[in-house]
Amino acid sequence: MKNSDLGGSRPVNVIFVDDHEIFHDCIRHLFDLQGNMQMTAVANNGRTAVKMVRELVPDVVVMDISMPGLNGIDATRQIVAENPKTKVIGLSMHSEKHIVQQILKAGAQGYVLKDCAFEELITAIKAVMQGNRYLSPRITSLVLDDYLRGDPAEATQGPLTGREREVLQLIAEGNTSRQIGEALNLSAKTVETHRAQILRKLHLNSLADLVKYAVREGLTALSS
Repeated sequence: MKNSDLGGSRPVNVIFVDDHEIFHDCIRHLFDLQGNMQMTAVANNGRTAVKMVRELVPDVVVMDISMPGLNGIDATRQIVAENPKTKVIGLSMHSEKHIVQQILKAGAQGYVLKDCAFEELITAIKAVMQGNRYLSPRITSLVLDDYLRGDPAEATQGPLTGREREVLQLIAEGNTSRQIGEALNLSAKTVETHRAQILRKLHLNSLADLVKYAVREGLTALSS
């Protein structure tokens, strides 16, 4: 891919987000071989990624889904809200329809499966930098089928607020109310209120039910 393909001579700045650090080294090496892209920074969780994007304002964020602390779906939602010019591409082993749709609804412009060739990720970056969307061919039909059917069940983003989703993920990962409060700058009492609201909204009764829901929805690294 030539620099002109990306609309200018300045290298495309990319932040790579994944909780497997060995993967960081491999991807960094591959990006080093690209003359028109540079991996500006790496992050191993969604919360760090949000802070990095706020400070560095990259062109593209390549975002894993299942990560500790803050998953890629909710990190994407925060990044797009704060930095609408930054493009997000989901990169994950997840091919489940509802997870793909969630990150797209959160604001991602692309979604690539981790087992694809690196060249496909480059193609996705090129596409989103040109203002287009990119989906791995293997998952395109999953998204289009529901769009063509106009399935109303898939049109909602779920009953939980962004803050409740953050609390739910941290609960599922075994954190106490005090630990969650420290991570999110909330009181333990407020965390307990959120927990009660989550149970009520989801019609669940126990911690085990919450964990199962979080795993099923791709909110926690327990599913990776």
